[in-house]
Amino acid sequence: MREVAFIKQNKEKWLGIEHVISGKVKKNPDELSSLYINLINDLSFAQTYYPKSKTTVYLNHLSTLIFQKIYKTKRVEENKLIYFYKREVPELIYKYKRYLFYAFGLFTLFTLIGVISAHYDADFVKLILGEEYVNVTLENIKKGNPIAIYESGSNWGSAIAIIYNNLYVGAKLYIYGVFIGLGTVYALAQNSVMLGSFQYFFQTQGELGQSARGIWVHGVFEIFSMVIEATAGLILGASVLFPKTFSRINSFKIGFKDSFKIFLSTVPFTFVAGILEAFVTRYALSMNLLLNLIIIFGTLSVIGYYYLIYPFILQKKLKP
Repeated sequence: MREVAFIKQNKEKWLGIEHVISGKVKKNPDELSSLYINLINDLSFAQTYYPKSKTTVYLNHLSTLIFQKIYKTKRVEENKLIYFYKREVPELIYKYKRYLFYAFGLFTLFTLIGVISAHYDADFVKLILGEEYVNVTLENIKKGNPIAIYESGSNWGSAIAIIYNNLYVGAKLYIYGVFIGLGTVYALAQNSVMLGSFQYFFQTQGELGQSARGIWVHGVFEIFSMVIEATAGLILGASVLFPKTFSRINSFKIGFKDSFKIFLSTVPFTFVAGILEAFVTRYALSMNLLLNLIIIFGTLSVIGYYYLIYPFILQKKLKP
């Protein structure tokens, strides 16, 4: 059969499957399984007779999506929240892993730009952080406590303000992705350049080690979450910019649903970062160095394992 005739014969069926995937049409698990079997037959035919065709690529992509739809419609015996973090989010991270790598790459690049800019322009740090903040920090350094600014305010008052601010920044990183990802890149650049120049500022004062002891107690969860939120924003932007075989609106719906779940997964880490900053960072320089390092590398191990290692372990387990 010629490829044009094959497409014409099955076009309506494939469009129907797209509607099922996008949620326009509801099917029970048995009906989904039937659709999947039919689609696999079409894919096998296409792989045999049109191995290098776009039709084969399209059917392969469609079969992957319908399989995920079947899997997600199965009854989940576990607690939904546990299932969300144990299965859904890691599977999405693996599915969109290249956007995770893009986000980390951009974060590293913009942070280095912040460092280099602060190195070659003495006034750059004041421009980014504000002259008042820099002057106050310089005074604190003279007094022997470079992170004294984290000791201001009450514990709970600070925690609420910090959590609110971090959620606001994270929401911007994600939502700005709707502008074909460029909004997310801009927001990530702002925060990363600030981080790079901020750390280099302490380096010029000979206080990088002391400042890191305090800042990274809460900063690991905060900064890592920022990169994951940027990942979600890039996914959202890509769904608008690259609809693939779907209509742009259906692609956006799928992209929004997946990316929003990834964004939501960062909320607990953001809350913990706020609690750590308000209740622990202020005591970082007075606590035992070993305890300090345990908190920093412990938080890094937890969030690093969850987003960078566990998704690949899970995917390996799920492979037939």
